[in-house]
Amino acid sequence: MHESASPIPLRILHLEDEPKDVMLVQAALEVDGLACDVEHVDTGAQFEAALEHGEFDLILSDFALPGFGGLAALERARTVVPDVPFVFVSGTIGEETAIAAVRNGATDYVLKHRLSHLAPAVRRAIAEAQERARRRKMEEALRESQERLRQAQKMEAIGRLAAGVAHDFNNMLTAILGYAQLAKMRLGADSPVASDLVEIRKAGERAAGLTRQLLAFSRQQVLQPRALDLNTVVVDLDKMLRRLIGADVELLARPGKDLGRVMADPGQIEQILLNLAVNARDAMPRGGRVTIETSETTLDEHHARTVLDVPPGGYVVLSVSDDGEGMDAETMTRIFEPFFTTKDPGKGTGLGLSTVFGIVKQSGGGIEVYSRPGHGATFKLYFPRVEAQAEAVVSLPRDLPAAAGTETVLVAEDDDAVRRLVHRTLTLHGYRVHESRNGHEAIRMLESDAEGIDLLITDIVMPGLGGAELLARVASVRPDLKVLCVSGHVDWATVHRAAIGSGTPFLHKPFTPEALAQKVREVLDGEERRQAA
Repeated sequence: MHESASPIPLRILHLEDEPKDVMLVQAALEVDGLACDVEHVDTGAQFEAALEHGEFDLILSDFALPGFGGLAALERARTVVPDVPFVFVSGTIGEETAIAAVRNGATDYVLKHRLSHLAPAVRRAIAEAQERARRRKMEEALRESQERLRQAQKMEAIGRLAAGVAHDFNNMLTAILGYAQLAKMRLGADSPVASDLVEIRKAGERAAGLTRQLLAFSRQQVLQPRALDLNTVVVDLDKMLRRLIGADVELLARPGKDLGRVMADPGQIEQILLNLAVNARDAMPRGGRVTIETSETTLDEHHARTVLDVPPGGYVVLSVSDDGEGMDAETMTRIFEPFFTTKDPGKGTGLGLSTVFGIVKQSGGGIEVYSRPGHGATFKLYFPRVEAQAEAVVSLPRDLPAAAGTETVLVAEDDDAVRRLVHRTLTLHGYRVHESRNGHEAIRMLESDAEGIDLLITDIVMPGLGGAELLARVASVRPDLKVLCVSGHVDWATVHRAAIGSGTPFLHKPFTPEALAQKVREVLDGEERRQAA
C-alpha cells in the first residue's frame, strides 16, 4: 500500500502584533487539516520587506495594529501582490468596517473569537484565487490566439494584394521587356536608339525582380524543390556572403553534424541567406559579427502549432544571428510586411524579409525571431526534415539548339499585349500562330483544328475558362497535344494539382522572347531541360 504524498503547505504571511493570537490562528488552521508555512511579521517595515521579497499564497492581517493599520497593509498588498488573497483576522473590526474593507480589496474577514470560521474562509479564498488565475490564463491564451489569428489574416490579406499586383505587373513587364528586345533585334547595334532600349530592359528587369519578391512573400512563386543539405548551401555561398557583408563584419559559420535533408529550392535558400546577411550587415553600421548555424530539432505539438504554425515533427533549423542594433516589439510585429523598412529612404525596398517569410512558408516551414534593442537579432528558420539523399544541381548545357521552327502554335492569353508579343515572337522564329483570348475560344479552335495545331500555349489565370479547366478539356479533345503553361500568378502546388499535371512544362512571366522561343522548341522536341526565364 502506497502512502499518499504530503500536501504542499500554504505559504502564509501573517501580520499580527500579538504572539498568542499568531499561535491560535496557526493552530486553528492545522486542526482543520490545512498544512501551513507561516511567516510572522508585526511591524509595517517587516510587512513591506516580506511583500517585496517573499512569495505567498495568502495574507492574514489583524485590523488594529500600533503605528500601521490593517487598511494600510491592505492598500500596500493590493499594490505589490494584487493577486494574493487578503483576509482580515481581528477581534475589533466591526461589520460596517469589514464590509468597507472587502470593497477596498480584502477577500474576507474572520473574527478572532470565531476562529472555527477561519479554515473555510481560507479554503474559499484560495479556491477563488486559483479560479481567477485559471481564468486569466485562459483569457491570456485567448488574446494570444486572437493576436496570432489577426496577424495571420493581415499577412494573408497583404499576400493576396501583393500577388494581384505582381500578376498584373508581370503581364505588363512581359510586354515591356519583350517589345524592347524585339525592337533592339530590328535595329543595328550602332543605332542611337539601341542604348535607350538597353536601359528600358534594365529598368524592366529591376521591376521584374521586385515582382518576384512580392510573389515570394505571397507564396506564389514557382519553386523547383529538391532534397538539400543546408550545410552544402551555406558552404557554397560562403565567399559571396563574405564579399557582400564587407571586411568590417565577421562571418562565422557553425554547421551542424549529420544534418538531415530538407525539400527546398536551392536558389531560394541562397536568396534567404543573402537577404538575412544584408539585413544583419545594415544593422551593424560600426561592424560586428554574423553567425550562421544549422542544427536539427523535434518540435512538439504546442511549439509547432502555437508558435510556428507548422505540423509537429523533425525539422532542420537554419539560424542567422547578428550583434547589431536589434529591434523593439512594435518593429518585430511588422518586419515581414512588404515595403516596411526602418532603413533610410533609398537604402532598401522593404521586401527582403517579406521574401524570406514567403519562401520559408512556401517550403512548409516556419520562422522565429528573437531581438531586443541593443542586443542584436536572431532569425531561426525551420524546414521539415525529409528522408532522402541530397540531389546534385544539374547545370544547363552551353550549346542550346536553335529555337526556330515551322510548327503551328495556338496561344490562349487574355492579356492583349502579352498575346501579341507571343504571336510576334513566334512568327519571327518561323512558327504559324493562332490566337485565342480565353479558354472557350481555344477549345472551339482545337475542336475544328483544320490547321493541325502542334502546341498550345496557355495562361493559367484567365476569366471564364482558365488554364487548368482548359487543359482538362484538351485532354478529351486532343490528348496528344503538347502544352506549355505560362503565368505570373501561380504557385508550384497549383501547377501540380489544378488538373495541369506535374509533367506539364511551365514558363513564368515576365519572360524574354529568347526564353519563350527556346522553351517552345524544347516542348515541341520533347526535351525536359530547366531553362532560366
